[in-house]
Amino acid sequence: MIQGRKQVTQIKQIPDQNPSTTFKLASSLSLAVAISAAMASPAMAQQGDTPEIEEIQVISTSRRPENLSDVNASVAILSEEALRLVNHTHIQEAANRLPGVNINRNNGQESLASIRSPVLSGGGACGAFLMAEQGIPLRAAGFCNVNELFDSHSENAERIEVIRGPGSAFYGSNAVHGMINVVLPRAGTGNDVSLELGPRGTLRGNARIGFGEDFKQTLLVNGITEEGYRADSGYDQQKATWLYETTLDNGVNLDGGIGITNLNQETAGYVVGTDAYKDDDLRKTNPNPEAYRNNRSLRAWTRISYTLDSGWDVVLTPYVRDADLDFIQHFLPGTPVEQNKHRSAGMQFASYKDLGEQRTLSVGMDLEFTEGSLLQQQDMPTTGSAFLVNTIPAGKHYDYEVDATQIAPFVQYEQYWDNGFDITLGLRFERINYEYDNKMIAGRTKEDGTPCGFGGCRYNRPADRDDTFGNLAPKLGIRYQINDSHDVQFRVTRGYRAPQATELYRLQNDQNVADLDAVEIDSVELGFNGNQGRMSYEAVAYFMDKENEIINDSDRINLNNMHTRHRGLELSGAYEISQQLQLSGSYTHARHTYENDRLSDGTNLNGLDVVSAPRNFGSLQLQWQPTSSLLTELQWVAMGEYFTSPDNMHEYEGHDVLNLRTRWDAREDLTLSLNILNLTDTQYAERADFSAFGGDRYFPGEPLRAFLSVDWRFR
Repeated sequence: MIQGRKQVTQIKQIPDQNPSTTFKLASSLSLAVAISAAMASPAMAQQGDTPEIEEIQVISTSRRPENLSDVNASVAILSEEALRLVNHTHIQEAANRLPGVNINRNNGQESLASIRSPVLSGGGACGAFLMAEQGIPLRAAGFCNVNELFDSHSENAERIEVIRGPGSAFYGSNAVHGMINVVLPRAGTGNDVSLELGPRGTLRGNARIGFGEDFKQTLLVNGITEEGYRADSGYDQQKATWLYETTLDNGVNLDGGIGITNLNQETAGYVVGTDAYKDDDLRKTNPNPEAYRNNRSLRAWTRISYTLDSGWDVVLTPYVRDADLDFIQHFLPGTPVEQNKHRSAGMQFASYKDLGEQRTLSVGMDLEFTEGSLLQQQDMPTTGSAFLVNTIPAGKHYDYEVDATQIAPFVQYEQYWDNGFDITLGLRFERINYEYDNKMIAGRTKEDGTPCGFGGCRYNRPADRDDTFGNLAPKLGIRYQINDSHDVQFRVTRGYRAPQATELYRLQNDQNVADLDAVEIDSVELGFNGNQGRMSYEAVAYFMDKENEIINDSDRINLNNMHTRHRGLELSGAYEISQQLQLSGSYTHARHTYENDRLSDGTNLNGLDVVSAPRNFGSLQLQWQPTSSLLTELQWVAMGEYFTSPDNMHEYEGHDVLNLRTRWDAREDLTLSLNILNLTDTQYAERADFSAFGGDRYFPGEPLRAFLSVDWRFR
């Protein structure tokens, strides 16, 4: 059902405190996946063919279509068939089928990402991942948002490509742990409309309308309204994308589009208390009924492709983006409202030249200019202790603008030999400059400049300043093709990210300047993949060392003070048991640890597991297709236990969830689908966390629920 490339590393084996889920996961999943040895797309399984990995196209590694079998990278793919079967309302439902990927669903359309990493949270955590659509980042490099995947039109995607580990030379800042790229359909394709009904009056409509020959066009539309499972929660979301493609008389090819999204969400916060997600009454409550999130985005791009007389293939992609988000920070004292915006104009340039039958050179440059702003304002006085009341005043806390300029030249060279070896060498330099303009009185005062009690206000506004960061990232990949169906891959890469604007200019307490360096990660990985008869399989081991991680310490100071290591083994595969049955799945075993001496509540964290970093997780899918018109899938999603506090004194026990999905082609032009999620009505947490102030807290998973949809195809 899914095509993947994976990574392997040395792993310290430390006994897990709660072996039930982990042992079940490790034994059953690895046995079923590794021994069954498989990972194939649904099209392969449904047609009963021998897997043909080389026919699968990807664009995320080099910005132009290439065969998956020719790519030296840890790439995993969610095909169009897989996406149609899952029919996700949240991207987590689809993406977590892939090895190394563990996206946490918070509430509504919110999410926290994990790709070969712990589930990262905090203001700059989103900077560890590059989220893109059509190869263009959803947000500017210094202005990411942890929930930015809701800006993508993944519901109508042709496929979703995930690069695990630092990206290629074609991508830079934010591709630290990995990249998710949503690939939209080709213009001129698709004519279908669907309607879906779900629990509590959930209603979703989806349409893809393609037309034109010389000037091909496709319109993608998606809208959903959902009343949340928990009190005072739910959301309305709309997305529309227009795509086009045409070839001019001079041979220049143009393809591009315009995409807009809108989200209005009533947000439910954590439920608090040990095992609160197991309490039938408590798990439905919302301690933050005032919380909301409104998000709007717009993107437009045109990809210009042509070939020069000298033999260079050139691709120019100018683009613009606009993002506007406002939400109440219900998790902070005084519940201030944040409004952040940014507008960007950029250009991706790449050129490719065959230097001979077995040598290829690629050179290019990325340019981007961004205007961003942030306003944080509190309407009502803070309640609580005298300290909070005196240090967090009503009024404006921050009001600033940032102009950012990003320039990144890169080069990549590929050499192939007849003996089965090939090598990829890449180098990328990236420079990003911030010009920060504070619109308020500098310092830790109230809006009018008067001082706060207890030594000063919590929020500190630095004076106007400029900051520049430069990073150099080399890439090396070596591959050996053992035979027509098996190869071994070795990669050494570096990833990096510049500090986010909020990490530099949204300061607290007595920090007047954030003297930060870029975050860097070095990655080494070894992979093996192949197919034999009705099986396909892949294993990747990886080791990554990350330095200069930016944290907000106990004094609320932003600094480079975390060193972590990440090592893991990723397995995936698919086995065609018969023409009617296919087994597929993925399994990840990993350890993410603190590697520097750092105290948390008196405990030295060196060597301990990073929070929200399960050592074991994965999924297993059994598909049954008794006829060409009927497909049923039983899915097992397994999550191992993980620690929720840095001192490893608090943990979540993990969970196992079953899902059942069925598609029936009632007619050539009509398909009925029934998706039953959480089949056994398991009480589990989508995300577990620990707060020093409130203790254990959770985003509870939803109970048993069903979605019925009708899909009509027309000409």
